[in-house]
Amino acid sequence: MTFSLLARDAGSGALCGAAATGSLCVGGWVLRGDSRAGISASQGAAPSHLWGEDVIEALRGGEDADAAVARITGADAGRAARQLSALGRRGPGAAFTGAGNTDWKGARTGADWVVAGNMLAGAQVLDALRAGFERAAGPLPDRLLAALRAADAAGGDFRGLQSAALLVLHDDAAPLTLRVDWAEAPLDALEALLARTREPDYARWLPTVPTRAAPGRAGAAPPAASR
Repeated sequence: MTFSLLARDAGSGALCGAAATGSLCVGGWVLRGDSRAGISASQGAAPSHLWGEDVIEALRGGEDADAAVARITGADAGRAARQLSALGRRGPGAAFTGAGNTDWKGARTGADWVVAGNMLAGAQVLDALRAGFERAAGPLPDRLLAALRAADAAGGDFRGLQSAALLVLHDDAAPLTLRVDWAEAPLDALEALLARTREPDYARWLPTVPTRAAPGRAGAAPPAASR
């Protein structure tokens, strides 16, 4: 019931993810990450948020994505109804798709990306998701949004969309985690939310908050309320 993208940006080292679904609250259900370790997407007919958390913990402990995904999914008796993707700070991505998920279902993995989905209009959705990200220019959040739009245009979740989310993690920046939990047009709503993060007061404030690379930052008052 979801399509998702995980990617590692070669230029900045950022880890990023995007997801959309024909159900509610895709960001809360699917995407997990830690800039020190990796990023994950746990989805499916009966998604396990535990899988997403456990695979991040495994990556943090030094396990590679392929071994971590195999171990975590193999130990779960309900794995046929689930799907898991993972991408670490280094190494290729990995994915598992349980046979009990609704077609079309599957995943593609590469040196620095993973795309996965179920309840899709067809395999072309994942191809469009990856290509949309790779073709897009500009900041990472815009590229992620372009990927979601390309996947939706290729048929997306065959029920249509209700929610969408973006996640961008970097040691030297505040995490960007944007979630539209329900909307008639969630990709449009996500784009509008992203635009609000670029309003002057908020954009000036963001570089002053603590990051893993600069945990002592405390240099500005919070931004004024936006109407």
